[in-house]
Amino acid sequence: MPAVPANRRDPAGDRPPRPATRSCDVLVVGAGPSGSAAAYWLADAGHDVLLVEKKHFPRAKTCGDGLTPRSVRQLEDIGLGPDLEHHHRYDGLRAIAFGKELLLSWPKHPDFPSYGYVVTRSDLDALVASRAEKAGATLWQGAEAVAPLGPDSGRGGPALGAVVADRDGGGTTEVSARYVVVADGANSRFGRALGASRDRSVPLGMAIRGYYSSPRHAERYIESHLDIRDAHGDVVPGYGWIFPLGDGRVNVGIGLLSTFDRWKQVNTSKLMDAFVAYAPGSWCLSPETALGAPTGGRLPMGLSVGPRVGPDYLMTGDAGGSINPFNGEGIAYAYETGRLAAAALGEALRSGDPAALAGYEARLAETYGLYYRLGSAFMKLMGRGDLMRLTVGTGMYSRTVMEWVLRIMSNLVRDDELGPAEAAYRAIAAIARRAG
Repeated sequence: MPAVPANRRDPAGDRPPRPATRSCDVLVVGAGPSGSAAAYWLADAGHDVLLVEKKHFPRAKTCGDGLTPRSVRQLEDIGLGPDLEHHHRYDGLRAIAFGKELLLSWPKHPDFPSYGYVVTRSDLDALVASRAEKAGATLWQGAEAVAPLGPDSGRGGPALGAVVADRDGGGTTEVSARYVVVADGANSRFGRALGASRDRSVPLGMAIRGYYSSPRHAERYIESHLDIRDAHGDVVPGYGWIFPLGDGRVNVGIGLLSTFDRWKQVNTSKLMDAFVAYAPGSWCLSPETALGAPTGGRLPMGLSVGPRVGPDYLMTGDAGGSINPFNGEGIAYAYETGRLAAAALGEALRSGDPAALAGYEARLAETYGLYYRLGSAFMKLMGRGDLMRLTVGTGMYSRTVMEWVLRIMSNLVRDDELGPAEAAYRAIAAIARRAG
């Protein structure tokens, strides 16, 4: 492998050139939510962690920017609660569909707060990566893990680390690591190099979002439209959102499901234009208030990417398809799977036994397995326009029904009580267990 010349200076700045070789306990590939969370928990436990990110912070990501109570819990656990208070806090969801509107507060839960925040990924990812650094992780920005070191990686062999390219100054570093966390997002190139692939039987999502200036930028409820329509006025399975940022801007976007029979023929940019035109006029959304071109991406859901456990590596977050199939939320599950991976890796490092990595897959199955199977089945049903209109249209006439739908879809069902949401979820889950 080409090495970095010892006398080369970084043309992008004053930092010294990176070494030709580096070793560490854990190499984390990608400093998004999942990678930075894993790096934080591992470094906080005293392990030598190298976190590599191919871009530089701050950097934008296609995302709705909404932090649900599950996300907030994880961020508060790593000590970022005070930082979140500088951003826009919201109290719940305004659901709109078929001419009806319901204001739904976040349900109370003993393990999660009853509020969320809207924070751009430009701000958020930099905060979490910085927190990992403060815990003791080494962060390399402008550093891309381009290939595993293991000669048999991709055929079931270990990763052994990675060749990390310096995207600013050129050259590469061979990073040898006892373990690797693959957290480079939905289009994980490093994961594919290790042999990962997506289970195409599990629904896939697609999202597109843009920023707009709006007089309603400080609303205390995020807004979800459950009856998005194309330019012809036909309802399309999916949903649209308007998330206030509190700084003069709102994040506006749409999400679609691959279970929709014509989803490959949908022009998402035109559908986005139709949603902006259809949105309530009080938001003042228009081409004139747009703050740039929208961006989009695909969303692997339901733990659909694997294998997530290798001889010396784990896949987390979007790279492992951890997005919630009920609602397309990825940030909370990125933080959570990063934390679960850190726990399994910590056990492997302490015991010296790589077999401890299997505990990660076991925890994923325990935490999300049944819930995600139900979510995937639900999304397949919602791909049928007639069922979607019947289900959503009927539910919008009952606040009680929509409150327990919100509790289930946001994964805030309580284990300590048996309310309508819990009863409904447990009944469906019991059927699924018998069927599975």
